[in-house]
Amino acid sequence: MATTTHFTSFPLRLPANPYNRQPPTDSLPVSTRTRLGPRNLTAVRALGTDMLGDFGARDPFPAELESKFGEKVLGNVDTDHKILIPNLAALSLAQQRCEPVSPLQPPLSEDDATKLVKKVVGWRLLNEDGGLKLQCMWKLRGYQCGVELINRIFKVVESTGHFPDLHLEQTNQVRAVLWTSSIGGLSMNDFIVAAKLDEIKTSDLAPKKRVWA
Repeated sequence: MATTTHFTSFPLRLPANPYNRQPPTDSLPVSTRTRLGPRNLTAVRALGTDMLGDFGARDPFPAELESKFGEKVLGNVDTDHKILIPNLAALSLAQQRCEPVSPLQPPLSEDDATKLVKKVVGWRLLNEDGGLKLQCMWKLRGYQCGVELINRIFKVVESTGHFPDLHLEQTNQVRAVLWTSSIGGLSMNDFIVAAKLDEIKTSDLAPKKRVWA
């Protein structure tokens, strides 16, 4: 005769964990809750008050690999990273914006100007009328190329509101002079514009080099 065994189930009671405190996920920003989703919000609650969870390395997500995030972070590409937001000093001069200059603002000192001129290509310092100026010269193929370069310069500086003095000389030479007349010398705006002008394409306007057999 077959014997039937009956099992009685009892609820499993775990000891209380004093560290298992659920953080108020409703207080998280809506964008964060939407991004996490209900499943991940449960995981956030499981972390207790430690919102960071376990420390350690992880493999990067496919979207992170596509964004080449490793070039913009501090550390190794196979660990968690903190994105570094560049401040104004970290940006190149050509990426910065010209700001209004107060007439009460003193011009840049010669020491500061000497350091900054090393960051722009083809520009040199001039000391005229008791103030410092920036000057650059372009040798071109002819008069039409000079006019074309002036047009390209205007398109670049039009949005900055800071314009250089432009001179078309000897039919094939353009000279640009930058300074801030309201303060009688140089400001950061002059170096920012100079760096932007350095990015103008001029190879198609320059004299053709002779090739000797």
